[in-house]
Amino acid sequence: MAPANNSSSAPLSEFLLICFPGFQSWQHWLSLPLSLLFLLAMGANATLLITIRLEACLHEPMYYLLSLLSLLDVVLSLTVIPKVLAIFWFDLRAISFSACFLQMFIMNSFLPMESCTFMVMAYDRYVAICHPLHYPSIITNQFVIKASVFIMARNALLTAPIPILSSRLHYCGKNIIENCICANLSVSRLSCDNFTFNRIYQFVAGWTLLGSDLILIFISYTFILRAVLRIKAEGAAAKALSTCGSHFILILFFSTILLVVVLTNVARKRVPMDILILLNVLHHLIPPALNPIVYGVRTKEIKRGIQKLLKKKV
Repeated sequence: MAPANNSSSAPLSEFLLICFPGFQSWQHWLSLPLSLLFLLAMGANATLLITIRLEACLHEPMYYLLSLLSLLDVVLSLTVIPKVLAIFWFDLRAISFSACFLQMFIMNSFLPMESCTFMVMAYDRYVAICHPLHYPSIITNQFVIKASVFIMARNALLTAPIPILSSRLHYCGKNIIENCICANLSVSRLSCDNFTFNRIYQFVAGWTLLGSDLILIFISYTFILRAVLRIKAEGAAAKALSTCGSHFILILFFSTILLVVVLTNVARKRVPMDILILLNVLHHLIPPALNPIVYGVRTKEIKRGIQKLLKKKV
């Protein structure tokens, strides 16, 4: 479909995604590392989910939370990356109006869901290390169910207005989205209406949801660090610091989405658009690839479960 004429008043039925408008010659080279990261993310998360499902010893609250994180990672990657690779490989740039806003909803709701899951997992580790005697009575299967409902409901309800507001705008002119994904502001800028409220709502919602989660995570790990430093058993403190440190670094990397939100809203003209697009794409790939490795494979019980499954296959 050819781009709509700027003077046209007919409503649009689809958009065209233009990845990296300033560096389109790089797309074929970029597709290789993206493909490898995508396969790694899908394979690692599938392995983790299958292991937790089949190993009875892993049917515990902590591993159920890991399963939820893996499911969110899989959905986010499948929502974004196959379309990006289709653009790179086959030049399939068109995306329907409904598919675009569905992708926008999933991205805007599942990212804070993942952030909220990190927060619940940080609380799980806080209880396990700081209050080990009370852990079995606090972190139960019922707690995981309630936490999962809270994670889904809070973020779906508070982020749903973003794609709804964007879809209700009047798109009467240009239909070329200068992005690999249907990001809210990239789409809204094509409308003939004022989208200031839409932009402000996304900015406030992003900082409120992701920012509050990050603060609670930081508080949890502060208490964990204090408790770990008091451990006098030889090697125990170093082991706990190694595990929690890798978790916290991964969470900090995930929180770079806040930086993307700030740059997109405040400093868009000062930062090359291609950099923001690349950050958006990588944010749907690198955490899903690293999460099951840092949270899963480094856990002794999960490592044993994977080894048992591999022996059964052999």
